[in-house]
Amino acid sequence: MLQASKRSLLLSAAMLPIAARAPGAAEADATLQMAVGAVPTSLDPHYHTLTPNNALAQHFFDNLVHRDAQARLVPALAESWRLIDETTWEFRLRQGVTFHNGEPFTARDVLYTLDRVPQVVNSPGSFGVFTRAIKSAEAIDPHTLHFRTDSIYPLLPADLSQVSIIWHGVADYSQTGDFNTGRAAIGTGPFRLTAYRHGERAEMERNPGYWGEAPAWSRVSYRFIPNDGARVAALRAGDIAFIDAVPTADLARVRSEPRFVISETVSLRSVYLRPDFRERTAYVAGPNGEPLSVNPLRDLRVRQALSTAINRAAIAERIMAGAAIPTGQFMPPGTYGHVPDLPAPAFDPDGARRLLAEAGYPQGFTITLHGPNDRYVNDAQIAQSIGQMWARIGVKARIDTMPYAAYAQRNARSDTSIPFGGWANSSGEPSAGLRGLLGTRDVARGWGTVNRSGYSSQAYDATLTRALATADDEDREKLFQEATRIAARDVAWIPLHVQKNIWAMRRGLAHAARADEMTLAQDVRPA
Repeated sequence: MLQASKRSLLLSAAMLPIAARAPGAAEADATLQMAVGAVPTSLDPHYHTLTPNNALAQHFFDNLVHRDAQARLVPALAESWRLIDETTWEFRLRQGVTFHNGEPFTARDVLYTLDRVPQVVNSPGSFGVFTRAIKSAEAIDPHTLHFRTDSIYPLLPADLSQVSIIWHGVADYSQTGDFNTGRAAIGTGPFRLTAYRHGERAEMERNPGYWGEAPAWSRVSYRFIPNDGARVAALRAGDIAFIDAVPTADLARVRSEPRFVISETVSLRSVYLRPDFRERTAYVAGPNGEPLSVNPLRDLRVRQALSTAINRAAIAERIMAGAAIPTGQFMPPGTYGHVPDLPAPAFDPDGARRLLAEAGYPQGFTITLHGPNDRYVNDAQIAQSIGQMWARIGVKARIDTMPYAAYAQRNARSDTSIPFGGWANSSGEPSAGLRGLLGTRDVARGWGTVNRSGYSSQAYDATLTRALATADDEDREKLFQEATRIAARDVAWIPLHVQKNIWAMRRGLAHAARADEMTLAQDVRPA
């Protein structure tokens, strides 16, 4: 790739906090107070493939390709793209776009971005999975780029819909910390950052030079309130006008109040457990806590037992209050890559006990289930219920949940035996999750970027490789489906359910519900 030359320019906007206005003020104030339940780990748009990070980044940065509310590809910084031969994509860039500091957007910024993505230090989830297919990039002119791949790669526009473009001039101060201070947070997005307090809030103002549709709000206070009760209380008190992740315990009450409006849709996020495939695992022991010479989770029958001991329908109905769909795969019904004949595993505790006995664990074993308590809807309650279900088949589970910030660090170290996780297929198709979560870890290839369980299957990898090189959409989908079936037969992961996305707002506001789960101020407008 071409390396952009380095220039330095200080962020022009002063990093000063904004005096917030009450959400009940007149609409003419054009100020939005909103709160989200998941806390981003960084403002660096290339640091962590995490939906809260991506959502926050979408306010300040743009991608070459965007996704609409239904996760369909739409032009963004690239006006068009096409295959000019089997291994060369041509992207034509939008002209007249400027960064927040007034600098023009050109191909040079894209080349710099693509160079930076795989080099981000200490990334717990690299965006390299989305750029690895590009073997070379060439600026034909300031607004035309050619990307070359080793073979046919039809998913490049979808991959690039996940990569935020940054200004090449931040090269001299492009460390993750420079984004968190705001110094490097220079994008082309609809808002400009004015203040960022990690774990508390981001303050922003409308970008008057934005190339796209202007957002309705001159200023936005984007707060992080992971506590469900506190977030709903802030909405009910009028301190906040809009919240995401409405807790299921409060959903019926919020729906019944005429002063509030609900926005909802089926999400692209699946929630699951990840059994450890390594020869030794730290948090599994015998039924009385005694050490084991082998890792029971490497036995297919044990993984099947843990899966079929889970009553997914009960979790969806009782804990999630209907805001979830039990699943046996990543993609929800009706989406590209969904496997119609792969249902959620049937609840069968008697069969699970038999499988454990066949595997040599008639008395079960002990295991620790690690998970977050503030990241996914009802994550801690779900983990506790799974522990109770496993107890009925003789598996003694210790449930260790913690704030996501701590959990993410533990997970990045692979310091778990069966962690609780989730993946938002925000690209609208399953390739990123299939590669990143279940592909055999290969740094050079960009596979297994978040595969910390050690799962590896030659049959799976070969099928997925064929899919990624198949140009025909229908044939490629069949290969994605077959790869999913292989991983499901291996119980490479234990799918639980697909979440529904639910937002609440004060009456007088309208919201475009997004399947990708992202909460964006630009999607909220006066009704």
